[in-house]
Amino acid sequence: MTTPSAATPSTAPVTGGPASAPAGAPRGRGSLGPVGLVLAGAVSVQFGGALAVTLMPRAGALGVVTLRLLVAAVVLMVLCRPKLRGHSRADWGTVIAFGVAMAAMNGLFYQSVARIPLGPAVTLEVLGPLALSVLASRRAVNLVWAALALAGVFLLGGGFGSLDPLGVAFALGAGAMWAAYIVFSARTGRRFPQADGLALAMGVAAVLSLPLGVAESGTKLLDPTILALGAGVAVLSSVLPYTLELLALRRLPASTFAILMSLEPALAAAAGFLVLDQALSTTEAAAIALVIAASMGAVRTQVGRGRTGAGR
Repeated sequence: MTTPSAATPSTAPVTGGPASAPAGAPRGRGSLGPVGLVLAGAVSVQFGGALAVTLMPRAGALGVVTLRLLVAAVVLMVLCRPKLRGHSRADWGTVIAFGVAMAAMNGLFYQSVARIPLGPAVTLEVLGPLALSVLASRRAVNLVWAALALAGVFLLGGGFGSLDPLGVAFALGAGAMWAAYIVFSARTGRRFPQADGLALAMGVAAVLSLPLGVAESGTKLLDPTILALGAGVAVLSSVLPYTLELLALRRLPASTFAILMSLEPALAAAAGFLVLDQALSTTEAAAIALVIAASMGAVRTQVGRGRTGAGR
């Protein structure tokens, strides 16, 4: 799960990236370089999520969220050095709402992956941005993508009988917060320059998560090993993906970026298998494939609208 920069309006069901590159930005000689950067960022996000799962027995889900948001906030505040003065009440209201959505999205998602495998959790979570994309488009073809996504959800658990119901609820809640995140990411991007709004919102999210993390994990958060692993989660899930995606989007069309981000459930399943030994059944793999197809279809429907998305 990621929390990318707020720069452009978003309705696409994507994860882990800043918004679109500036109009007229130069493209490279080919797409292999930027595509590789985007995929590397996506892999980093999902393996960061897998590392977070391994840390949860020691620090708790909310403790891991707190460590990730705190480290990411510190890094972004140092790099961006956002101005605290000169903003209107409406500006602060927007960035605070962005931070609340970010904190809720991360907290719910990590509660989910503490209970159900990483691949299904990301697949269920991506339904939030997908629903937002379908509703924003208002085109009949999006009923096809919605039907595909619903078919994937049905297959994923056969009514969710094979998955922890609470984990499923947390994943769906994280998806709803992801949709809210996208909306407020776009609004923040219009009100703050560069990634200043993201840095401020990350600080808000970190402050909100801190009491919950302390209540759950207490002094465990000060353990050097846990701190180091938490910093690793922050680097893999936030800092490194942001950097790679910002570099890629200078040369990569935003629509291509969004389609690549639709592969996140498959990458999450791979990370879950390789790091956590979470194997998928044939039915679960088919369900993930349906949701990926629905996400890609919804993104392609949005191409002509000149909109792309920010992700976790």
